[in-house]
Amino acid sequence: MSLPFDFELLQELTESSGVPGYEDRIRDIVVAELDSEVDDVHVDSMGNVVGTLEGESDSDVVVAAHMDEIGFMVRHVTDEGFLQVDPLGGFDARVLKAQRVTVHTEDEDITGMIGSVPPHTLDEKQLEKKAEVDDVYIDLGMDGDDAQELVSKGDLVTLEQTTEQVGETVTGKALDDRVCLFAILEAARRIEEPPVTIHFAATVQEEVGIRGAETLGFDLDPDLAIALDVTVANDVPGFEPGDKVTELGEGAAIKLKDSSVITTPKVHRRMREVAEDEEIDYQLEVLPAGGTDTAGFQRARGARPVGALSIPTRYLHTVTETAHVDDIEATIDLLTAFLESETGEYDYTL
Repeated sequence: MSLPFDFELLQELTESSGVPGYEDRIRDIVVAELDSEVDDVHVDSMGNVVGTLEGESDSDVVVAAHMDEIGFMVRHVTDEGFLQVDPLGGFDARVLKAQRVTVHTEDEDITGMIGSVPPHTLDEKQLEKKAEVDDVYIDLGMDGDDAQELVSKGDLVTLEQTTEQVGETVTGKALDDRVCLFAILEAARRIEEPPVTIHFAATVQEEVGIRGAETLGFDLDPDLAIALDVTVANDVPGFEPGDKVTELGEGAAIKLKDSSVITTPKVHRRMREVAEDEEIDYQLEVLPAGGTDTAGFQRARGARPVGALSIPTRYLHTVTETAHVDDIEATIDLLTAFLESETGEYDYTL
């Protein structure tokens, strides 16, 4: 199946590493991609990237996705050569066993393993013990002296995985939120002379509390803010229809709410109108738990209208996050059409 977008760029974004507060490698890619597509690119002191495309009117819109992925920071190297780590973002400890990781030292990247003890060597109490992130140890395959010479407290750890096309889907690590960052970069490529000024933003530290978006929203103070993030697609065996949230292949998700935000009704209604006018597939998202940069922009510097687009994704916060090719393209199309038709004259007040 040929893909309707730049899969190599998506691979580069998702396979590169960037945990909260250390998004440098992703930031370099974003700056390079935006440089030829916008009028100005700048990076703030927190690490947020903003590429501004000047419009004809006085109104401005920010559209944002976060650069960071969940990962770890080394807190101790044992005398036996194992790494103890502190999480950066929310992990489900059940999916961490038997994973390969990359340890990012000051001088080089090295491979390590999160081991899993053979079950037939465990007693009943050990088998029943609930998996905890605090119990994670990383095996570097070397003795303590070598490990302590190579790795220091504060070094970073990311899960290791390639990004592949599987059937009609794309799967890999860090689709949260690099696939949405990719959608923004693709929209920036397509839009040339917008009616309003558009700030294409790549934010930091979303996975540890929506920190980058809050500061950026204060600095930019836009008239309208749109955030993009992945959302839950529980369209797999074992879930009732009402618990699926979204389904792969049904189109871009227009967010109505999550646990951090209720999007502005007039904004999400206009998103639906644009999708219907342009014949772009979409679905509505009501997410019971979880938050996005949308909330950070809504409250950063006084109330402002906000909207959010989401890409339905299975297996979030694992190394097999999976999104449908058609949903990715629908999100790019809808974001582009919405921004190109934004004149600054729409009344989003309640």
